[in-house]
Amino acid sequence: MAEQGSNQSQLSRQTGVDRSTISQLLKGDVPRMPNANLVAQCAQVLKVSADWLLGLTDKPESASDLLDSAMGFTEASRALIDEQIFQWHKEAAGYKIRHVPAGMPDMLKTRDMLQWEYAPSLGRTTDQAINASEERLNWMRNARSDYEIAMPIHDLQAFAHAQGYYAGLPLETRINQINTLISLTKKHYPSLRLCLYDTHRLYSAPVTVFGPLLAVIYLGQNYLSFRDRDRVDALTAHFDTLVREAEVPARNTPDLLESLRNDIA
Repeated sequence: MAEQGSNQSQLSRQTGVDRSTISQLLKGDVPRMPNANLVAQCAQVLKVSADWLLGLTDKPESASDLLDSAMGFTEASRALIDEQIFQWHKEAAGYKIRHVPAGMPDMLKTRDMLQWEYAPSLGRTTDQAINASEERLNWMRNARSDYEIAMPIHDLQAFAHAQGYYAGLPLETRINQINTLISLTKKHYPSLRLCLYDTHRLYSAPVTVFGPLLAVIYLGQNYLSFRDRDRVDALTAHFDTLVREAEVPARNTPDLLESLRNDIA
C-alpha cells in the first residue's frame, strides 16, 4: 500500500470490502487469512501477484509481468547481423555462446558468399549492408566469448556440392569459403569449435544460447527468446547433446573440410 500511495480505507473502497476486514488482514499477531476472491482483488489493486501476497514467492511481479520478462518475441529482419542479434552478442561477451545456425554461420562467411546469398533480397544495397556488417562480424570473431557451433553434416555437404539451397553457387566461391572455414577452425580452436551432427539421428531448430543469460530460437521471421533459468538450461542441455553425439567432433572438422574441398576441386 505504501508503494502505491494507498491506505486501508482506499484499499477497502477499491476491493469492495469493509475496512475492518482489511485491518484484520494486516494484524501482526493473529492475521486473518483472506478468501481467494479477496486475494485476487488485492493483487489487482496493488499490482502485485497473489502468490507474493500469500508469501509463496519472493517475486512481487504479476504472472503476466514475469512471463513478459522471461520470454520475448521479436522480429527477425533479413539482415547479415541485425541489431537485436548484435546486442545479444554484446550482452553475452565473455560467456560461452552455443549456436545451431539455420545454414552456414554468417560470422564465418566470405564476402563472396555473403554477396551471393543476400543480393537477391537486398538488391543494390547489398554492398552497403555487407560493409556495415563487417565491423560487427569482426567484433564477434574477436570477442572474448567462446563460440561453439553445431551444424548438420548434410548441410555442409550440400554446400560443397552446390545442392538444394546452395544450387548455382559458383565453384570458386565454394572452394574459397571452405578454405576460410579450414583457416578459422584451425586458427581459433578451441575458442571457436565447429562440430557436425547427423540429422538421421538428431535434429535441432536454429537456436543460440548466450551463456547463462538467455536462449533464442529462430523461427524465420521472428526470434523467440527465453531468460528464465529452466528454459536456458534445457536448451543448453539440448545443444550439449548435439556436441556429445556429433558425427564429426570439432577437432576433426578441418580434416572433413579438406576432404570436401578435394572432392569438388
